[in-house]
Amino acid sequence: MPIIKFKKNNSETHRMKYLQLADYITKLIETNKLKINDRLPSLNQLIETLTISKETALKGLNYLSEKGIIESEYRKGYYVKKKTQHSPYRICLILDKMNILRDRVYQSFLETIKDNGEVDVYFHHHNFKVFEKLIEENLNNYTHFVIVTFFREDPSVILNQIPPRKRIILDFEEKHLSGDYTCIYQDYRSDIIDSLTQLLPQLEKYKRLVLIAPLEAFHSQAIIEGFETFVKNTSKKHKILHSLDEKNSKKGDAYITFSRYDQDDVAVIKIAKKNNWILGKDIGLISYNDTAVKEVLENGITVISTDFKKMGEEAAKAILKKEIVKMRDYATVIIRNSL
Repeated sequence: MPIIKFKKNNSETHRMKYLQLADYITKLIETNKLKINDRLPSLNQLIETLTISKETALKGLNYLSEKGIIESEYRKGYYVKKKTQHSPYRICLILDKMNILRDRVYQSFLETIKDNGEVDVYFHHHNFKVFEKLIEENLNNYTHFVIVTFFREDPSVILNQIPPRKRIILDFEEKHLSGDYTCIYQDYRSDIIDSLTQLLPQLEKYKRLVLIAPLEAFHSQAIIEGFETFVKNTSKKHKILHSLDEKNSKKGDAYITFSRYDQDDVAVIKIAKKNNWILGKDIGLISYNDTAVKEVLENGITVISTDFKKMGEEAAKAILKKEIVKMRDYATVIIRNSL
């Protein structure tokens, strides 16, 4: 690689050496002296050949990586990925899984970011080692990381490797994170208190509230705490179960469910049919997270639901406006026939 001669006329030029390095490498790529998939010289070679500091070399390479022009491979080096930058942002969107709710986040994020960002989507499926590898191998390859967590392990050490300005956390408010970063989250404890308070007139006809809180759900504890606060404040007769127990089901029960794939909703409806109970009169049902099916099932299921579309939109807006946003995504109650 030819030697780069940096200007030394003033402090500003000296400060921007990393951009001169980035421009030079970009020019080599555009003139085909470096081709797609070619490996760049090592960091030590750049430092020695170009007479620049390690800090300058890393800053220039990271700048090009964020733009998607080059890409770093873990413990191997940097490779040419493309000739030109098509959009100002490269975004790593890491979701826990794909379902109808996450699809709302994903689609609204894409619709809002539009042509301003290239978005790569990954899934960790609550596997902490997979998540850790995704972050460590891509730290220098993106301008922003938009992440849904939900782990049994504490992910703060991994998340803190991402510079705060590049870090956007969705759905769950993680603790122990450094710096000012964007977080758009649900407050599960407060949401159930506020929602059940709103539903007090509908709940009057039921003798007992039954919360079905599956142990595998990552937000179970927060919902249980909120539920216990509500029933303590209202003196409501109640029961907390980790799975539906048909033998203990009684006429006059109102169930609150948030199981994966909505199995408990179906089970409650089956119990009502088996006992000739009328849903919304003899037995009640409140389900978490609205779907098109819940809108029509049994003439409508009452739901406590967060606006996942808004979650994706606000994350994209924070990037486009270059803002740091801390926002609670409030739950909404939709009252239907099941209550």
